[in-house]
Amino acid sequence: MAHPLSHREDGVEALPRETIVDVLEGRLREDILAGRHPAGSYLPPERTLADGYGVTRTTLKHAFGRLTQAGLLETRHGVGTRVRDYLRLGGADLLPMLVRHSPDWIGEVFEVRRHIGTLIAGRAAARATERQRAGLRALLEAVGDAADADAVQLADVEVHRALARATGNRVYVLLTNTLFNAYLPVRAALRAPFMDARAARGRLEPVVEAVAAGDEAGARHAAEHYLAVTERIMLESLA
Repeated sequence: MAHPLSHREDGVEALPRETIVDVLEGRLREDILAGRHPAGSYLPPERTLADGYGVTRTTLKHAFGRLTQAGLLETRHGVGTRVRDYLRLGGADLLPMLVRHSPDWIGEVFEVRRHIGTLIAGRAAARATERQRAGLRALLEAVGDAADADAVQLADVEVHRALARATGNRVYVLLTNTLFNAYLPVRAALRAPFMDARAARGRLEPVVEAVAAGDEAGARHAAEHYLAVTERIMLESLA
């Protein structure tokens, strides 16, 4: 199994090392998501597939195990290994893998982000406690004080997690986590709105202030504007 090495003594982080199982898992995953192994179909017999990829059956079994855990395969004893219909049976936990496979998914993630984020802001304005409102303002200041784009981006994420918690609905918290996890594979390419800490804080401030004031309509409007603007900046940077 691949594992990232720890920081070396010179402070430079070493690149992760890939094993043959990692490579095979990636090849199989891409073949499945690209439709070369269609949903509902059975994969060729293990010996045939192992020979085709030039690996041992043991290596193939390890890769199968990972893809089964990821929700792309299912093995039936005595029958074979079948490709699952992930669009019908899969859950949101597949999103990071799908975004990594195809950037097309990020646009759909952003669409959900806009709708859910706007709803969360309104609910937070209606339900936030005084302590949560003070916490949101403190987290907003952390965005403006962050040292670099990566830190700004992570501080911004914490504001949105806090907004979700302020709704008092744990499902919103989990949905927020899911959406952020979905674009983790391309997070480094989505730093454009966070390059300037003060500007990032300024864009987010109307959302926090509307929530802190208990202004539901204002919070929804501010969140919708914020999410649309940051989405546009991020998509332009990807293009």
